[in-house]
Amino acid sequence: MEQWPPAADDALLAELGAALLDSGPVSEEFLNTALAAFSWRTVDAELALAELIFDSACDRESAGLLRSGGTDRTLTFRSGEVVIEIEVTATGIVGQLSPIGLGRVSARTTAGRYENVPTDSMGYFSMDSLPAGPVQFRARTGGHTVVTSWVSLR
Repeated sequence: MEQWPPAADDALLAELGAALLDSGPVSEEFLNTALAAFSWRTVDAELALAELIFDSACDRESAGLLRSGGTDRTLTFRSGEVVIEIEVTATGIVGQLSPIGLGRVSARTTAGRYENVPTDSMGYFSMDSLPAGPVQFRARTGGHTVVTSWVSLR
């Protein structure tokens, strides 16, 4: 067995040169996988990131003044004029998307899409309770599409 890396510079350069030589054609499967991975670089380019601007887990005092006692947690996300308000309860999630009007809100976990629901004419929506772990919301309304950062709701 030869020593690696080679002790002599000439031997190392020869090894590196051999590694750079044409090793033949690239397999079709490898090319397809590389192209698919490359296409994902812009999958969310049209999405704006909605920032978390309020979390009742961090500010219980002001949350108590605004919300009913049945809410475990309230979160508000904003991107430009789009606002997503979410109230997490033991039975599920209720929220409002604005600007108000018909739209869609979807939630996904690290395992994939969790739920995709419409909003009513006032922007209200509801979802079943989420499994434990991080979740990300995506909302479409009034020609805008935004996605939230990942948050753990429980």
